[in-house]
Amino acid sequence: MLLNRLASTSRATAAEPARNAKITLLADCLRELGPEQIPAAVALLSGESRRLRIGVGYAALRELPPHAESATLGIRETEDALTALAAVHGKGAQAERARLLAELFGRATEEEQEFLRAVLVGELRQGALDAILGDAVAKAAGVPATAVRRALMFRGSARAVAAASLSGGAPALRAFGLELGRPVRPMLAASAPDVATALERISPAALEWKLDGIRVQVHRDGERISVFTRSLDEITARVPEVVDAARSLAVRSVVLDGEAIALGPDGRPRPFQVTAARTASRQDPDRLRTEVPLRVFFFDLLHLDGQDLIDRPAEQRWARLAEVVPEHLRVPHTVTGGAEPAGVFFRDALAHGHEGVVVKDPGAPYAAGRRGAGWIKVKPRHTLDLVVTAAEWGSGRRRGLLSNLHLAARNDGEADLEPWVMLGKTFKGLTDELLAWQTEQFLAREVSRDSYTVHVRPELVVEIAFDGLQHSPRYPAGLALRFARVLRYREDKPAAEADTITAVRGLAAEGL
Repeated sequence: MLLNRLASTSRATAAEPARNAKITLLADCLRELGPEQIPAAVALLSGESRRLRIGVGYAALRELPPHAESATLGIRETEDALTALAAVHGKGAQAERARLLAELFGRATEEEQEFLRAVLVGELRQGALDAILGDAVAKAAGVPATAVRRALMFRGSARAVAAASLSGGAPALRAFGLELGRPVRPMLAASAPDVATALERISPAALEWKLDGIRVQVHRDGERISVFTRSLDEITARVPEVVDAARSLAVRSVVLDGEAIALGPDGRPRPFQVTAARTASRQDPDRLRTEVPLRVFFFDLLHLDGQDLIDRPAEQRWARLAEVVPEHLRVPHTVTGGAEPAGVFFRDALAHGHEGVVVKDPGAPYAAGRRGAGWIKVKPRHTLDLVVTAAEWGSGRRRGLLSNLHLAARNDGEADLEPWVMLGKTFKGLTDELLAWQTEQFLAREVSRDSYTVHVRPELVVEIAFDGLQHSPRYPAGLALRFARVLRYREDKPAAEADTITAVRGLAAEGL
């Protein structure tokens, strides 16, 4: 099968609002594949191919060769090309990567180029990628969707599960189970605006501090210990403190879910990027653990001494966790059905510098890889009214629309900064209607452009929600927004009333 079949299927799936129709489109495509094509196709459609760590971002995709007029690019050779890109390292890597990228895109049609661009930067808009695709695999193979989801939980690879489903059916899926040393997809949390709303969905509930670190899953099999991230990458050698904590437990085998975080001398969390940089660094871990020590806190137990606990109710898993993991290695935890004690616990988490809380159902099994009703995260929402100074053209479904916003605060007196101080970009939170409206508004305010970006008069104020601020040398004030998303445009507010850089620095000084 040629790549254009995947590209057209992806586009049609993105345009289809109904979940069942999305599943049917993907399933019909998968049925056409031969066994040798299924793994590559699923890796591309699920976004799993991004885990090849190809090292290609937005900048590398700005100047590409003209598209091919006819489709000749196959699915497997496309994945082979991406694998070759990922293998490029060392001296001259940038030039060689650019050559391979131009060669691949030069053979792709216009629709295929859009698809590949979305794959490489993680902007496939098909819906919840693995959830939708997993159900499509089940439909194509004629097996229960629950069996595919469970296999995905244990295997972690959509391509492997799809290949098993379509070649071996339900018996092949039953072969997947928890294996020590192979990461399980982590359970994810839905969101609620406040604790009271979360308690309307779950009560009585367990509440745990939500730490602003990196998710870690720790496997111990005798003396062999492995540590994995939320994206299932192994980082064992980079986090000796986590390894030591696992080794200190009086167990033979264990699988733990938790959070690694860098704390300051006062016990408060250091900025997220400090933790992220420490856990991403491949430098001398013994030196780094002295300079930026990590702490690990566990909140769930999936396996203990030969017994899988993943299907047990959460309260049973927590009880076993408390038996084998000392309190100083566990996330603070309470169980309540009352709004008042839950609110006190939430405020205490914030007072200690943490993000908020996760509200959990004591009766829920560990539903890996899904944002179900079993876990609900609650964080205070921070907002700023910022001015849009530029916008970048979108791709895929957003082609022809101005999408990625450049967000700036008003400079109220810092002599070394421009009048509008950029704090970051976002394309999150934009509906189709809002995209169309803002494109019209920006073009009416255009002052200059290049092939990628339209610069506009700083007149439109947008209300931005964000999770916090982090230090960043990329931006002029040394600060950047974390997880920024659009709430609404403030047509009632002139740019002169936008939030100032002084106000932003004040939030950063408060530890936001």
